[in-house]
Amino acid sequence: MARFHIYLGGHLVGTSNLEFGDPPMGVAFGRIEPNEVYEKISGVQNPGDLSVRSGNGVTLKSSGGVHVEGQLGGEEMEVAVLRIDQSEYEALFPEHVKAYELQFKRS
Repeated sequence: MARFHIYLGGHLVGTSNLEFGDPPMGVAFGRIEPNEVYEKISGVQNPGDLSVRSGNGVTLKSSGGVHVEGQLGGEEMEVAVLRIDQSEYEALFPEHVKAYELQFKRS
C-alpha cells in the first residue's frame, strides 16, 4: 500500500496509508501518524492549507480539501481527502475501486 505525506503549508506534519475510501465520492481516508510538527496545528480545526502528496511527491488534487479529525493523545486521528478527481483516484487507489466493485458482484 502506498504511503502519503500530509503537509501544512510546506511543512510535513504526518503520514497515512489512506487505507479506506469511497470511490464514487472521490474520498480517501485513513489513520494519520502525526510527527512533532503536527503539534503546531493540533488546536486548529481543519486548517485550509493542508495538502497530501503521494510518495513520489505529486500533490493530490481535491476540490473538497483535506481534513484531520481527532486530537493528539486522544482518540485515533484520521485524515480525509475529499473529492479527488476520478481518473487520479482510480490510478492512486485501485484497491479502493476494486473493493467497491466487489460489493455488487457478491449476490
